[in-house]
Amino acid sequence: MTAPTRRETRALLARAAGTHADAEAIAHAVGAARTEVLEAYAVASEPQVWTAIEQMSIETVKDTVDGRARLDELPAHGINSVADVLRAGPQRLTRVPGIGEGTARKTIHAAEQLKLAARDALQFRIDFDPKNPDMTRLVRALYTWGAVWTTAGSHEAEAKRLAADLAEQRPIAGPAEAGPLRRLFMRAGDKAVADEAAGRVRALVDAAEASGLPAAAAAVRKVRTPRDKQVWRDFEQHSADYYGLLAQVVGLGGDVAASEGFLPADIVERVGAQQLDTSRLNDRLRLRGYQSFGARFALVQRRVVLGDEMGLGKTVQAIAAMAHLAARGSTHFLVVCPASVLINWSREIARHSSIPVVSLHGSGRARAVARWRAQGGAGVVTFGSLGALQLPPPRPALMVVDEAHYVKNPGAKRSQAVNRVAAESERVLFLTGTPMENRIDEFRALIEHLRPEIAAGMGPEHAAISVEAFRRAAAPVYLRRNQSDVLTELPELVQVDEWEEFGAEDGAAYRDAVRDGNFMAMRRAAFAVRRPQDSAKLTRLLELAREAMANGRKVVVFSYFRDVLATVGAALGAAACGPITGSTPVAERQRIVDRFTAAAKPAVLVCQIEAAGVGVNIQAASVVILCEPQVKPSIEAQAIARAHRMGQVRTVQVHRLLIADSVDERMIELLGSKAQLFDAYVRHSTIAQATPGAVDMSEVQLARLIVAQEQQRLSGAPQPAPTP
Repeated sequence: MTAPTRRETRALLARAAGTHADAEAIAHAVGAARTEVLEAYAVASEPQVWTAIEQMSIETVKDTVDGRARLDELPAHGINSVADVLRAGPQRLTRVPGIGEGTARKTIHAAEQLKLAARDALQFRIDFDPKNPDMTRLVRALYTWGAVWTTAGSHEAEAKRLAADLAEQRPIAGPAEAGPLRRLFMRAGDKAVADEAAGRVRALVDAAEASGLPAAAAAVRKVRTPRDKQVWRDFEQHSADYYGLLAQVVGLGGDVAASEGFLPADIVERVGAQQLDTSRLNDRLRLRGYQSFGARFALVQRRVVLGDEMGLGKTVQAIAAMAHLAARGSTHFLVVCPASVLINWSREIARHSSIPVVSLHGSGRARAVARWRAQGGAGVVTFGSLGALQLPPPRPALMVVDEAHYVKNPGAKRSQAVNRVAAESERVLFLTGTPMENRIDEFRALIEHLRPEIAAGMGPEHAAISVEAFRRAAAPVYLRRNQSDVLTELPELVQVDEWEEFGAEDGAAYRDAVRDGNFMAMRRAAFAVRRPQDSAKLTRLLELAREAMANGRKVVVFSYFRDVLATVGAALGAAACGPITGSTPVAERQRIVDRFTAAAKPAVLVCQIEAAGVGVNIQAASVVILCEPQVKPSIEAQAIARAHRMGQVRTVQVHRLLIADSVDERMIELLGSKAQLFDAYVRHSTIAQATPGAVDMSEVQLARLIVAQEQQRLSGAPQPAPTP
């Protein structure tokens, strides 16, 4: 090999110097950004830690200190909590009778340990408060960390190693401090050794340039944190990303068992061993720990129901599973969903992954299906169109069925179509936050599509024996997590029942509906008026909406009835967006939501609850108004979850408009048992004390009973006892 010329040597030295500078720039930027997040978090979290220890009584300290210590006198001297002990310090403590220096020292040490424990267990939340300098610092630090990590994070380890390796060669040192490479080049007698050193440096530089390190360094040097107002706006729109960034640095903890759905240890071990390839996911998407677990559960167990509570990102978990398979060579995926969320699915797949999306719906369906067959990608199809879809090989690597409770009836055509395609798919993932609504055995109907042998083995005894028995039986196919268990940052949900009384006109409309035995007319009679001021409910709705808008909040109004929505929309005037009803075209529904989300001024989105209460994200709204109680508790829960979900940064207020001594009150009384059943089974993955044969009251039975009760009440006759 020919020895390098002096010109080639100088060029190599220049390249090495540039690469060394790039490596140091990346290492420094990543390290500095991470350090700033840690420091900003320590400052921002401190008030929340103190709030936690304010709530720890002095009894907690007593339990920690030597039992012989006399701390009973502390409350009499204004020291009632762990926080009070730390504020008091040794001087004030020793003024309390019976407490000497030794006891004071032990008491303070115990309080400090409790504070450390409180910090470790803290469910930290970034308060949406642009005026708070500590929170603003943290949000700015997270923005910078995200920008730096996105551009250079994958090069961090390489940059540190490269900087160290090149520093050993010291090609950038001056003549007086020449490193091995430059010093050897300066000595004619050591050309062979110099050539070897030059080869090592050239290999390092070539590898760095091939990996894209110079481009990453150039990008990281351009990272700038925008003004506070822009950063807070970005946080409001992408808060889930910010919590993902924070978890990368500080580790937000949480209940590990809950995040794993309380699955048996053997399944958790298998899921834990499954690596998740995220190379086909968008750089900005950062899966939460429980989301990664959900995607890996679907990959390992192959045919499962992901029953996470609404708002936990079931869509993202499904996309992550698809992206993993795509990165490993799979080509064809199929998503089956209601028409109302088809566009949302197409958007989310395109937004979060590099998987091509093909809509298998509408007038161009035949051409789209042919393209999907030939080129692959994620085909998105509605339940209604699935039956007409002739699926050729290759079969889908993953079939995702959203709102899977739509296929709980095995006799329905859509259920049969799903079952046919599921049988041909390598993996199947059912997504639903409501595995059952009116009958507990609906859960078994879903499992029949996936693992018939498990469904057959889930008898009444699993429900009746214990919660654990049911969990063991369902574990291979069912993963369920609740918001309260895994979304520690989720803002508070405040629910208020707004009780009103009928006036003359709405009361007359209600009495007419009762006399006619018209259950549906009874439910919407409160809005059957000519003027808003004649309706107690509408008057209160306008008050709530205007107050919310005056405070800069957006509002979503839900009702089962279209004529109620028309009345509400007319009363709100220009502030109303929508309505979204069952007859609103799918594309137009998304456009309405997009306009509402992007609106610079507060507005009110008016929605039919069964049209917009499922699959649509309305987290721009932080006030929810329900015009009447719903027959199914799950419908209300889903509607609220459209706003109270991952990404929401404001406290969500839910107002239920109710009329005393009316169909509203009767429904709440009679539906109490149904709500409890829904909560026990769906929220907690258990059938506790119920059996698959347990049946809720049907809608027809409910209507007949309430009509009879109200007719008897208004006539003054004795009322029948409510059916449990």
